[in-house]
Amino acid sequence: MASGFYRRVSHAVCALAVAGGVLVTTPANADATYQVMEFSQLDGWENDDHAAALDVYLSTCRDMTEIDWSALCEFAKTDPDPRQFFELFFRPVLIEDGKDGMFTGYFEPELEGDLFPSERFAYPVYSMPPEALETNPWLTRREILDTDVMANRGLEIAWVDDPVELFFLQIQGSGRIKLRDGTYRRVGYRGANGHPYRSIGVELVNRGVYEAHQVSAEVIKNWVRRNPVDGRELLFHNPSYVFFREVSKVPADKGPLGAMNRSVTAMRSIAVDPSYVKLGAPVWIEKDGKEPLRRLMVAQDTGSAIKGAQRADVFFGTGDAAGKQAGTLRDPGRMFVLLPIQRAYALLPESAI
Repeated sequence: MASGFYRRVSHAVCALAVAGGVLVTTPANADATYQVMEFSQLDGWENDDHAAALDVYLSTCRDMTEIDWSALCEFAKTDPDPRQFFELFFRPVLIEDGKDGMFTGYFEPELEGDLFPSERFAYPVYSMPPEALETNPWLTRREILDTDVMANRGLEIAWVDDPVELFFLQIQGSGRIKLRDGTYRRVGYRGANGHPYRSIGVELVNRGVYEAHQVSAEVIKNWVRRNPVDGRELLFHNPSYVFFREVSKVPADKGPLGAMNRSVTAMRSIAVDPSYVKLGAPVWIEKDGKEPLRRLMVAQDTGSAIKGAQRADVFFGTGDAAGKQAGTLRDPGRMFVLLPIQRAYALLPESAI
């Protein structure tokens, strides 16, 4: 049973969700179905570290400006019992669009680099040229790298020593560059050239080099390095090219900036499809596969390949170890979005309430 204090706060939060007599609701996605669940139906809910999840929720909830979300964020700052906080003010909602659940992983790469070019550090990390902002699509990856269109313009943020790692930095969208003096320069996604992303892993499968189940980021990297000429051409198979911005104001001990422009947290932040899942919302994960995962995450990021109501990308952290874990993850499962109670029930048809 909730204490009288919690009941009073619950009533206050519900009252705050009515602004000028108009109930704040979440518009339903026409392609989705919604099922409001009980926390007792979530596998492993009682065993999670709810305090860790609450800390991550607090890192971005202040950016959720709707009145009910804002009221919950204010109460979360008063040091409530973490599990009671989620159970009293939220309901888990299963959102489905007819596609099977799928979990993959992403990470923040760490590259070796310098602020000046040299024989070793010969591959530039570019900021976005003005004409790429104005023209969509702009030049292809091959045209950017095989011409002098970027030369002598001061667009280099840094120089790195490995073109393959730079390619995968573009796929991840953010990363850290460790400079020769031991300091770091962190870069984040600024924009792209407007061409569609084409998977080089799929291309290796189409060429008969590997079977689909054999392909991972490490397998692709090793193949490109063993076959430098053909490997360079393989990278050109993807015409998309990503430009960066410096985000070194983010401390080195914090995660990279996600779509909410806040640092993401290893194994507590996920990338989602924001047309189904609101950024900043808590999300309960039930990932199956070889290493099952039952955990309360927070939707704090997006990704071009993350599409669908039951699709999520788990952030594993920074560096090679995180990359190896993230690169092999491709598991089924399901996830539940935690919504404020009134929002959750407002998604249901009247006949279901």
